[in-house]
Amino acid sequence: MDIIKTTKLTKNYGKARGIIDLDLTVKQGEFFGFIGPNGAGKSTTIRTLLGLISPTAGSAEIFGKDIAKEKEVILQRVGYLPSEAIFYRGMKVKDILKLSADLRKKDCTAEAKSLCDHLQLDTARKIDELSFGNRKKVGIVCALQHNPELLVLDEPTSGLDPLMQKEFFEILRERNKQGTTIFLSSHILSEIQRNCTHAAIIRSGKIIACDSVEELAKTSTKRVNVHGTVNLDALGGVRDIERTDDSVSFLYNGDMSALLNTLSAGKVNDLTVSEPDLEEVFMHYYEKEDLTK
Repeated sequence: MDIIKTTKLTKNYGKARGIIDLDLTVKQGEFFGFIGPNGAGKSTTIRTLLGLISPTAGSAEIFGKDIAKEKEVILQRVGYLPSEAIFYRGMKVKDILKLSADLRKKDCTAEAKSLCDHLQLDTARKIDELSFGNRKKVGIVCALQHNPELLVLDEPTSGLDPLMQKEFFEILRERNKQGTTIFLSSHILSEIQRNCTHAAIIRSGKIIACDSVEELAKTSTKRVNVHGTVNLDALGGVRDIERTDDSVSFLYNGDMSALLNTLSAGKVNDLTVSEPDLEEVFMHYYEKEDLTK
């Protein structure tokens, strides 16, 4: 079953960048990553999907329901964490969590307590007294406490320290095992690589690649690490060169015979050739997109 499906979804802000002709499908039970730098269109996509802003053109469905016509029904089954959550001033955390649960007409007491314990969140404190990271925790609990079928998370780990990030993703992986579909928007590529099964890459409001994380990472480009001395000046297909006194590392997408000839002409003490990580693949897709313009 398709949990999220968009067809030529477009949001036009005039001269400002929006999203253009997005075709996107997220299957039930997927842990789906939505990758792009700040300003690429991630938040606009999410806000349009959830009916918080109206599309200029195209259509989108969540749970097979039209986002414009059945928004309230859809949102009852969704947990949403915006990149910056804003709460009523002066309220205690426990009252904010109860208000969020009451709006959904659910008793979330037990689940809220479990989440707060995992995230080390003091519910007796007022929201005004909390750091940005602890306010983010409040948003996480509000998004998860009603056990939604779909979680939509927009840059969820900003403000969380590394230990809390680890705890947060353990919670998400457990929810995903239980059947929750997760749509994770992030510009932190390691988060996507460690946790997501599928991902889409967005640039300037357009999706430029969409596949399993494993397939997205498969390119003809290799990461080459050489301990020794080699002259790369005449070798094509080389980029992102990093040198030290006795080593050189670079990305290579040229002819392997030419690479071997170059290496054999130098002094090589050790050599490794490996797949690039997702961050390097991400730059590969962005540079490839530039070449098509």
